[in-house]
Amino acid sequence: MNAAPGTWAWPPRSLLHSLGPAACRRFLALGTMVEYEPDRKVIREADESTFVLILLDGVVKATGRTQNSRDALLAVRVGGDLVGEFGVMDGHPRSATVTTCGVVVARLVTRDTFLATLRDDPPIAAAVSASLITKLRASNTHRIEFAGTDAPTRVARIAYDLALTYGEPHGNTVILRWPVTQPELATLIGAAEPTVHKALRELRESGVLSTGYRGFRVNDLERLKQVAYPPTASRAPVRQQQPESPHAAQHPE
Repeated sequence: MNAAPGTWAWPPRSLLHSLGPAACRRFLALGTMVEYEPDRKVIREADESTFVLILLDGVVKATGRTQNSRDALLAVRVGGDLVGEFGVMDGHPRSATVTTCGVVVARLVTRDTFLATLRDDPPIAAAVSASLITKLRASNTHRIEFAGTDAPTRVARIAYDLALTYGEPHGNTVILRWPVTQPELATLIGAAEPTVHKALRELRESGVLSTGYRGFRVNDLERLKQVAYPPTASRAPVRQQQPESPHAAQHPE
């Protein structure tokens, strides 16, 4: 990440990648360019701020406070994504805190400008609507697929889905600049931290993954898929874990 301005490469499933060249130029002409330092809270849960961020480069994470005052990881967004559109479109307070993971470059667009663009520019409005639907579908899929699965399977599914969506292919491997800690990963899949440590260790020992500081490499995407989405329900888990109590996931900003 952190490419030179104007040379950003956005993931194929991102909003900016989905826009045609002309519509993308119009969209990126909105608002003002901003750059945030690492660990900056750009949106705060329950705040009534009224702007959206078009992420150009970098990574942010969305978190929410649970009833026991823990921070639950809700989602990760990268360059090419839109952040903050839910609160702007429905007028309600922010549903999550958004924090930068490293340097982030974005366009900050006010509510009035953003809503006027959706009203007056059909190609951009259609792309934003499709992006919202994708986020909602992903949230629903997350709830359904995690129900009734053990923690190692949930870890594998998160790794596989992130690799497909945000990974950087290098030959037969995929590199993911994963900016989230293992405790945050534990809240995302609804598991205890030791369980996540064990699941990642098993994936490393099997040669499927190699983990590093705030990132990992998928050495064998097909094998990871088989662990994440076994062909039959009768497949034995990687290693039987004690049942976990998943955190209730919310769709973030």
